[in-house]
Amino acid sequence: MDAIADELGATPELFPYMLDLSRDGVLFLRLSRADYERASFLDARLLTPQTSSRALPWTRVAAAIDAAALSERCGFIFHIGHVGSTLLSRLIGAHASAFSLREPLILRTFAQLSAEPGVQPPAWHRDEFDARLTACLKLLSRTFETRQLSVVKATSFVSELAATLLSRASAPRALMMHVSPESYIATILGGPNSRQEARILAPSRLLRLHRRLGCEPWPLASLSEGEVLALSWACEMSALAHAADFDSSRVFRLDFDRFLVNPAPLLFSVFRHFDLEATSSEVRAILEGPDMRRYSKAPEHAYDAALRRDVLNEARAAHGPEIRRGLAWLDRAAAQFPAVRDAMRFHIQH
Repeated sequence: MDAIADELGATPELFPYMLDLSRDGVLFLRLSRADYERASFLDARLLTPQTSSRALPWTRVAAAIDAAALSERCGFIFHIGHVGSTLLSRLIGAHASAFSLREPLILRTFAQLSAEPGVQPPAWHRDEFDARLTACLKLLSRTFETRQLSVVKATSFVSELAATLLSRASAPRALMMHVSPESYIATILGGPNSRQEARILAPSRLLRLHRRLGCEPWPLASLSEGEVLALSWACEMSALAHAADFDSSRVFRLDFDRFLVNPAPLLFSVFRHFDLEATSSEVRAILEGPDMRRYSKAPEHAYDAALRRDVLNEARAAHGPEIRRGLAWLDRAAAQFPAVRDAMRFHIQH
């Protein structure tokens, strides 16, 4: 094997950060184990003046992966956003036999390419997308220790690719995270940053939901903020429901609000779902660690279930009419469209 194959096969230190579509290559970043553990997002927020990177042409990457005989073996966390997925990723990563990766940018690119085949490079042949996705998943499956399972937390809109990922021959397992529509709307209304993010994402979520319905019944400008948030929930939940239909036996549904009420048995079940052996005392030790008492996306800030509950109750008091408006919109949409009904049903089933 050449030096690149040796390095790719040895550890995940060379992280596949980005597909360079214009040059048909992959940009790698050099990350330590501590870098992975710290990172809430494996995207542009990784980049600093000290970041070491290396660009390689696709042909060389593919040859190195073959020479290193890399295998595809990973699990996934899919979610609807703002439902504790980063916390669960950190808790899973605290298990000695798990290696957690959070929101790799390169997986977002594949989701976008899958949703919009027209943006794929003209030079790609029919099977080029699958070949590159396979290579990406093999790279993301690498771990620092042979006993570890790589568990990839995807960005919320990567759920559009979840059915494709779950249908792969490697038969991956997935955790799918959600909350009720009321809790989701209150969560977003409870923070100015999340409200701004929801406004930015609304057009793409409406497009995705319309694509799933096969029609365009709602002009975005006609919807109130609560209705837009209900639409956002329906968009992301319907993507999870669609993917879970492929093989529900490999999907573990987790309502984050239920998890916070009694986390130990549910975390134990998550570990078991991913074939990660854990004793009750090991689960208890993980839950008694720092992750349950800090904000997972910014661990320097304190945050726990009680503070989350206070934020939600304040949002309910301040935005009750808008929350009710969103829930009424969702009921009407579910009565009219099977995909929205499936999303509602998916949430209720546990």
